[in-house]
Amino acid sequence: MLLKTFGWSFAITVIGLALAGVLWGWQGLAIVGILSVLEISLSFDNAVINAGILRKMNAFWQKIFLTVGILIAVFGMRLVFPVVIVAITAKLGPIEAVNLAINDKAQYQELVTSAHPAIAAFGGIFLLMIFLDFIFEERDYKWLSWIEKPMAKMGKLDMLSVIIALVVLLVSAMTVATDAAHGAGDKSATVLLSGVAGMITYLVVGGISGYFEDKLEEDDEDDEDDEGAAAAPAKKGTGAAVGLGGKAAFFMFLYLEVIDASFSFDGVISSFAITNDIFMMALGLGIGAMYIRSLTVFLVRKGTLDDYVYLEHGAHYAIGALAVILLATIKYEIPEVVTGLVGVALIGLSFASSLVRNRREGKPGDSSGAPSEVAHRV
Repeated sequence: MLLKTFGWSFAITVIGLALAGVLWGWQGLAIVGILSVLEISLSFDNAVINAGILRKMNAFWQKIFLTVGILIAVFGMRLVFPVVIVAITAKLGPIEAVNLAINDKAQYQELVTSAHPAIAAFGGIFLLMIFLDFIFEERDYKWLSWIEKPMAKMGKLDMLSVIIALVVLLVSAMTVATDAAHGAGDKSATVLLSGVAGMITYLVVGGISGYFEDKLEEDDEDDEDDEGAAAAPAKKGTGAAVGLGGKAAFFMFLYLEVIDASFSFDGVISSFAITNDIFMMALGLGIGAMYIRSLTVFLVRKGTLDDYVYLEHGAHYAIGALAVILLATIKYEIPEVVTGLVGVALIGLSFASSLVRNRREGKPGDSSGAPSEVAHRV
């Protein structure tokens, strides 16, 4: 199971490190290795979130996530995205931007860093929306009930997550964005525009995928009414959404890619503290992204989220923390180790709480399935 799931990640690691050693020597090999560890530590919570969505999709779309998805993650977000950002912010042509990234790495790094307020606002608000929609939803299982019970009651108010996210965005634009880091000056307008773009992206992609998911589940319920118990075996374990395909799966795939992009923003920016070589960056972060993809599939195949019911809670709290950290980095320098440790700590605590719950109930994991707990709307 382990080798089957992580086999490609192991192979890519060996090939990638060997290539780094050949191209850049021992120093390049060390840098690529450090970047890989950085990406894994910053994106571990991403794997848990992805697993909660991926298990709703059928086998075909899970393979698409591992193949096409990893190409988008490695080449799109870790190689092409920083160049596109430079091209847009510096008003350069694509060829000029690529030439700058290869031949004038210092200026390229400066331009990417200057675009950080826009990137942080987009990613921060997108991730904040994910957290808020999770915390305001009524759930069968509650980890921190003293927080989640009142939040679920408040969540009955329509558009509350949008209102809170807009307030957070406005406060960010009026505070941290007025004196952005690295001498960028007043970035209030940029932060407002980018934050609204992040919210629109979340509402559009998440809303469309949620619509098709709900429609498919309604069709399944109609089939159950017509066919009776004959349809029951197909729903064993994780509910009807486990076999999601077609348009619903396509938009969920897009949603997953946007989530991955939002998680990768801090990794891409943070990697400039280690190297400004875009190829080293893409190779190191790409290896890390492979492990996150493999870990996502491992969690799905092992049914880990069903067995340890608070894991998804911990991952969403980590998302909320990352959203706040991203917005704070518009002005303040926050070490990458802090970002990584916050996510790992929250997921570790939720895992420990799940173990305590399972032992208290006298079972190794929760086998009840509880689809309504983890198959929440995206």
